[in-house]
Amino acid sequence: MSRITSTAHLKGLTGRYAPPAPARELTARSGDGVPLPVEVHGRDGDPAVVLAHGWTCSTLFWAPVIRELTRSGHRVIVYDQRGHGRSPAAATPMAYSTAMLADDLCAVLDAALEPGERAVVGGHSMGGMTLMAAAGRRQLRERAAALLLCSTGAEHLTGQARVLPFRSERVRAVAHRALLGSAAPLGPVSPLTRKALAYGTLGPAPEPAAVEATARIVHACPRRVRSAWGGVLAGLDLSAKVPRLDAPTAVVIGTHDRLTPLPHAHRLAAALPHCTGVHQLERRGHMTPLEEPETVSSVLAALVRDHLAATAAEDTKEKSA
Repeated sequence: MSRITSTAHLKGLTGRYAPPAPARELTARSGDGVPLPVEVHGRDGDPAVVLAHGWTCSTLFWAPVIRELTRSGHRVIVYDQRGHGRSPAAATPMAYSTAMLADDLCAVLDAALEPGERAVVGGHSMGGMTLMAAAGRRQLRERAAALLLCSTGAEHLTGQARVLPFRSERVRAVAHRALLGSAAPLGPVSPLTRKALAYGTLGPAPEPAAVEATARIVHACPRRVRSAWGGVLAGLDLSAKVPRLDAPTAVVIGTHDRLTPLPHAHRLAAALPHCTGVHQLERRGHMTPLEEPETVSSVLAALVRDHLAATAAEDTKEKSA
């Protein structure tokens, strides 16, 4: 497996971006039998938040959010999406699919939560698409008290992205499709790759530490995994799934997101049965949990307070009546 443990990969992950030590680790087994590594941060008994990371990332991506949430009395559960971090890659590129994303999330919810326990479930970018893919699945319906869709979209990703700024949507779609599906090696982290990734994924004036963390995390993703999932994203259409996300759902978006620009967030909000609000983070790009973890954490904590803790209190009151 591809656990990111080398000094080269971890060198730039310092301060709040350094990987926190989990309280415990466990293994979820997906529908095809593949083991998925899961980390649990925080104290047993605290309200649970389950987080799914995005394309080319890993559990390391959530480090600053984990710190914020565990300090405020939450238990945070994270896992590596298929082929990322310690999770095994699929047997062939053709095996990657949105159904696989949903299968893996459902396996994690079953393995990491106690019988009958509910959680706030959030996803960033491809992690948000994971939630959409799982819409209607029993595990998500029964386990999710509320949801967070962060810097994500349901369809038309290639034509509406603004990483390659061609005027024609058709030309942008072709160019971004090629970019997503590329298996070209990124090489070592360098000033050039830092600059390119900052332009494509972060806001106009990112902190150097956020740039470094983004570069280290993205460069660690195996190039064939990056290409295979990029191919899935290039043809993504989960628009029919969004209305089936019937839990209260918050949407977070950076105003300068070039990968899933603002219109995606507003379309999601319009299609969701119970959208609790769209949180626009000014001058932030696509990597909002790295750029502004305090705000992303506060949105998750509010969902816990309003829809998880409140429900638990009502259940306790009914049992004692």
